[in-house]
Amino acid sequence: MPSLALRLELETATAEALSDALLEAGAQSVSIESPAGPRSVLSALFATSDDPAATLRRALESCGQATDLRYTVQTVPDHDWVRRSQSQFRPLELSRLWIGASWHQAPAGPKLVVRIDPGLAFGTGSHPTTRLVLHFLEQTLRGGERVLDYGCGSGLLAIAAAKLGASRVVAVDIDPQAVAVTQENSRANRVTVEALPPEALPPGRYDVIVANILAQPLIDLAAALTARAGQGTRLALAGILESQADDVAHAYAGRFELKVAGRDDGWALLAGVGR
Repeated sequence: MPSLALRLELETATAEALSDALLEAGAQSVSIESPAGPRSVLSALFATSDDPAATLRRALESCGQATDLRYTVQTVPDHDWVRRSQSQFRPLELSRLWIGASWHQAPAGPKLVVRIDPGLAFGTGSHPTTRLVLHFLEQTLRGGERVLDYGCGSGLLAIAAAKLGASRVVAVDIDPQAVAVTQENSRANRVTVEALPPEALPPGRYDVIVANILAQPLIDLAAALTARAGQGTRLALAGILESQADDVAHAYAGRFELKVAGRDDGWALLAGVGR
């Protein structure tokens, strides 16, 4: 079935923020070409029944950006989009983890292998915010922890936590498609992850909580996330521009003293321990 591809050129920092906002607003997939330069080309995929222009306006408004950017919308066959996604997706190798797609050759050796194909849910490890949380998980998990991934997307962070030895991993997303994709990816990686919508999340506290969303949703979720935390819970929040870090940290100040624990290309990771 064909799809609609929206395409526009803009500043790289804006493109990265907009990619998250488009996915939150309903885009099926987003890619950024030439992300190392001052300007990038952003492409977003939509179903033919969607309104890409309206979705772009909502996403730009949520990022605080002007809504009069020039863009194009084209109809593309599925195979063209898949080929483009495959050519742009590169494996990510960290200290303990290797993340790649099904067509990549995993390295020989002791790396923990996670396979995630680019698809209809966000999260392949290529975005700076995802890398920041993956580094946090590598540094934090030693085995046996109870982990909550709130806003799981493709399930990458939840699967990585399971690979790193977490005893229980629960993944939550408001998008039913993300829940389904997380379940599928967990099975493909032979790990156990409980993927649920927020209303189905059972009571309980977690040793580690991660959320890679956007700044305003993280602020709105402060009460819900801190309710799942106990004394000593490790919390990591991403999807936050460096300029937004103070506002997000303030929302959690009653239970966590969050500090910037990592930075990557204008994005910040906030982390702290429950008290």
